[in-house]
Amino acid sequence: MPAKRSGPALTPSPFDNAKLERLEAMTPLEEAAEAAAKLLVFREICAHPLALTWQELTQELMSGDPLPCWRAYGRWFELLAQEGLSWREWLIREIRWADNPFSRAALRPQGIPAPLVQAARHDLRCLQILADSQETIAEQMRALGLGIPWPDGEGESPGWDPRSFADWGLSLEALIAHYRRAGVGLCGRYWAFRWGPAGLEGIPTPDLPDWEEIYGYERQKRQLAANTEALLRGDPALHVLLYGARGTGKSSLVKALLRRYGSQGLRLLELRRGDLGQLPQILADLGGWGLPFVLFVDDLSFEADETEFKQLKVLLEGDLVPPPPNVRLYATSNRRHLIREFFGDRPSPQDQEVHAWDTVQEKLSLRDRFGLTLTFTPFSQADYLATVEHLAQRLGLPHPLDTLRRQALLWAQQQNGFSGRTARQFLHALQAGLVEVG
Repeated sequence: MPAKRSGPALTPSPFDNAKLERLEAMTPLEEAAEAAAKLLVFREICAHPLALTWQELTQELMSGDPLPCWRAYGRWFELLAQEGLSWREWLIREIRWADNPFSRAALRPQGIPAPLVQAARHDLRCLQILADSQETIAEQMRALGLGIPWPDGEGESPGWDPRSFADWGLSLEALIAHYRRAGVGLCGRYWAFRWGPAGLEGIPTPDLPDWEEIYGYERQKRQLAANTEALLRGDPALHVLLYGARGTGKSSLVKALLRRYGSQGLRLLELRRGDLGQLPQILADLGGWGLPFVLFVDDLSFEADETEFKQLKVLLEGDLVPPPPNVRLYATSNRRHLIREFFGDRPSPQDQEVHAWDTVQEKLSLRDRFGLTLTFTPFSQADYLATVEHLAQRLGLPHPLDTLRRQALLWAQQQNGFSGRTARQFLHALQAGLVEVG
């Protein structure tokens, strides 16, 4: 075998030496500014007004003129105060909420391309440098006579938190798991939505009833919860029609699902009548998010001359393009037949339409397309009083039970009859002092 040739020892190139010297000469703020410029997939974070103000402040601090530094720091501090977060906490939150090619790829079952993984790990290390700059900024501002840093929060933050890692790049797998569990972008920031001109619109503070406060109908609750849990697991789940008497808690149950399962990834989109014409676009958009979505239509019914129900039939059974597996429709209605029908609609020999019964059957078939129908029978007096007692106990009301029942019956007679809604209204009136309990 030919002997190995021993070459000269490798020495750093002039370019490597210059790079090393430049890095050693950089100040922490210069290093942070360079890190911001080198972001690849999380670049959108630096387009936020708070990040732009941070960039302005770091530039002023590097120039060293006190007056512009004070002004820039004041603007940055004001924005931090509006968010109620430190600079580090704000960056972590924005990473959690990020909607970019990497976070979207994390939701896809086929996995994340290797270049995106490398870019995200690189960006996390750059963003760690940005986060660490808050100590340098506070120190330099104190030297200029104005250092009041916004403190870091105490305790654990919900979701992904890289502060337990000395190297944020090592937290990448935990971040991917967070995206898959909690969603990205709007779906990471909000649980409940409406559909607007630009698409999904998050609802910051939705009204979410407590599942345990909805009394009775235990079989219906179990079936609704089991179907929703199947949707969360990615198993086959059914479209659900909650049909029955008014005031029995049908709408409250659907909304309470979000309070119960929102932290597990469930999202809810409330649809209005005018949104039904856009169902194809809505389904295409929701299918791209990956998270389980419940389309909630409250008080579903149609007049005889309305045709929007045909769009719902496509969602319930699909056409050549099946509905997304992560989207299911939950609708409530007080009507057993969802499309109003009159006796005059029934076929007669004088009708011009040859196959008139086919038209009638088309109108009646919408309800049949729901895989699961949950029926809510009217409240009896016993159901009503049991609900009053249950809610009064959860609210910790001190009134004697006999007196509470007597006043509750009077309230039901004067107001809206026996229902869960009437029970809640009675207790709210009691708390507001509108009912005297002797």
